[in-house]
Amino acid sequence: MRILFQGDSITDAGRGNDPAGLGQGYPFYATKLIKEHFGEDTECLNYGISGNRAENLVERWQRDAIDLQPDIVSILIGINDTWHRAAEKNWMPHDYFESCYRDILKRTKEQTNAKIIILEQFLLDAPDKEFFRVDLDPKIQITRKLAREYADVFIPLDGLFAAAALGHDPCFFSGDGVHPNAEGSKFIAGLYFEAVKKIAE
Repeated sequence: MRILFQGDSITDAGRGNDPAGLGQGYPFYATKLIKEHFGEDTECLNYGISGNRAENLVERWQRDAIDLQPDIVSILIGINDTWHRAAEKNWMPHDYFESCYRDILKRTKEQTNAKIIILEQFLLDAPDKEFFRVDLDPKIQITRKLAREYADVFIPLDGLFAAAALGHDPCFFSGDGVHPNAEGSKFIAGLYFEAVKKIAE
């Protein structure tokens, strides 16, 4: 079984240029759980690239997804589509974000036999980024709509993190509200492992 992690810095998490280098984020912790359960011969590849937006995945999807013919591909993308335009509040049009995301999902369905796990983009408690919600929340709704159309499993991280964060310090899962620390990464990894079990067993 070949599992492909795709996304931005949250997935990249310092993996370097080697796809076999899992970094220190949720792919690292999820892979440990997956290999313990499914066996060491399970292949887990991390192709997350820091700074990526949905449009960047479109550009590299043939090489970094289709050509790899994974059995399972997961996608966690979208926070940079908001963050990179936040300073000027020159928000990316929602229909453009949707068209980019839809493109990679459609190609995956048509050109591979991969099961698709979509992880929702999220924002934890971060006062300096609260204004992101103006743009982020509609894009989360787009992600949910696309998940209904294309995903075999959907992990609604924005809502799940909001629930899990109750009773914790705001920085328990992430120092900046975007990049998970070890606790945040382990939280995602546990959900990811359950998603893989659902479609691989």
